[in-house]
Amino acid sequence: MNPRRVLVLGYGMAGARLADEIRRRDPDGERVALTVVGAEPHAAYNRVLLSAVVAGTMRPESVRLHDEDWAVRQHVDLRLGAGARRIDRPNRTVELTDGTTVPYDSLVLATGSRPWLPPVEGLLADDGDLAEGAMTFRTLDDCDRILDAAAVGAPVAVLGGGLLGLEAARGLAGRGNRVTVVHPAGHVMERQLDRGAGRVLTKTLQSAGIDFRLGRTAARYLPGDGLKLDDGSHVDADLLVVSTGVRAESDLASDAGLDVDRGIVVDDALRTSDGRIHALGDCARHRGAPGGLVQPAWEQASVLADLLTGTDTAARYRGTSVVTRLKAKGVDLAALGEIDPPEPDDADAGSADETEVVCVDDPSRGRYAKLVVRDDKIAGAIVLGVPDAAATITQLYDRGVAVPQDRLALLLGRSLPPAAAPAASPADLPGSAIVCRCNSVSKSKIIEAFRGGASTADEIASATRASTGCGSCRDAVCGIADWLASTG
Repeated sequence: MNPRRVLVLGYGMAGARLADEIRRRDPDGERVALTVVGAEPHAAYNRVLLSAVVAGTMRPESVRLHDEDWAVRQHVDLRLGAGARRIDRPNRTVELTDGTTVPYDSLVLATGSRPWLPPVEGLLADDGDLAEGAMTFRTLDDCDRILDAAAVGAPVAVLGGGLLGLEAARGLAGRGNRVTVVHPAGHVMERQLDRGAGRVLTKTLQSAGIDFRLGRTAARYLPGDGLKLDDGSHVDADLLVVSTGVRAESDLASDAGLDVDRGIVVDDALRTSDGRIHALGDCARHRGAPGGLVQPAWEQASVLADLLTGTDTAARYRGTSVVTRLKAKGVDLAALGEIDPPEPDDADAGSADETEVVCVDDPSRGRYAKLVVRDDKIAGAIVLGVPDAAATITQLYDRGVAVPQDRLALLLGRSLPPAAAPAASPADLPGSAIVCRCNSVSKSKIIEAFRGGASTADEIASATRASTGCGSCRDAVCGIADWLASTG
């Protein structure tokens, strides 16, 4: 039998992961002949770690997901520096920007998202590109441009106080730039944090030298001078970094007649309205997938690889419970689940499923912790500046077990009863416990990799991908590796 021709459009984190997952199931290409098309000229990289590149704590080459020989070793027809111009659904071909045409039996759209640019006067040049001195923060090339333009000590404005905007701001401040964040909402990261947590996080970042203009929008950009805000005030800036959100890259799908609604609409098998075309990652819209995060994309890649290789034709993607972490020096923040439950009606005050909310607000010490409990289980949490509590709460959330009666002790990271406490050491951690949420790697998978010859944290990361997502589980992976080595 001839192998199925699978064409993946997009060589970002989603497309690269899908290619890896397909080759894990079909290493020799006997079932799937795989072609991957990437618009960027270099190998796939971990977009989650770009803030570390800006901060100077990681080199660009260290965030690469694949080396130069990956495609040859994995029997992948990799085409870099080429985009897709048109999908010909009747003939099952895709025309690329380099003039070539690629046939497919199954097509996967992993086209990601593009930065959204706010309607600020002067932000765009006459040719439609960003004006001089204004840059987005989305790609590895963006990092290079930002670092080339950000002279040490120069004033920089960051437009957008979401997750990526704050990571960029903290990275630039760490390099010696005078950074001002302009954000239209009343507090930062309003999608993940409530007002109290946003206030404490702002104070923490201010102590790192970052200024904030909250509840303000940019009215006009003046290249080389800065921003004029809607209240008439001015922000000095030699460089403007725009991080105001993204939009799904779905034009190709829309032009091909596929169903699009704020993203390419997919079902639980990640199929579009054309059964031979799938989509995953930021470009796709699934009811259970939060946008803009890597964990859903990588879970989708595993499901889709099962389907495309025939390994598990019953595989389905049902959604992702995400833990959001801010990757910024000096900040330990985790947010998960429902963080701002509605106030109960009087008629519901005595209902059995009453929601409990416990909060600790300690801005002078940079601490804020909020726990939302329903049916004696964690429904949501925000944990800022209390890393021990964050680890415990995340583990209880993942395991879906009952929380201890002393909710305050849990929020403060104090010792807990044995039944509710997290593992005190790697030996106590259950095998099913998820160590790396980004890659859904459990302790048992790490043990399996160790027994297979992966003896160091780096080797375990290579074998399982644990710690290669946001990097927040690196210490846990190292701890397990050290424990395994000590037990012989």
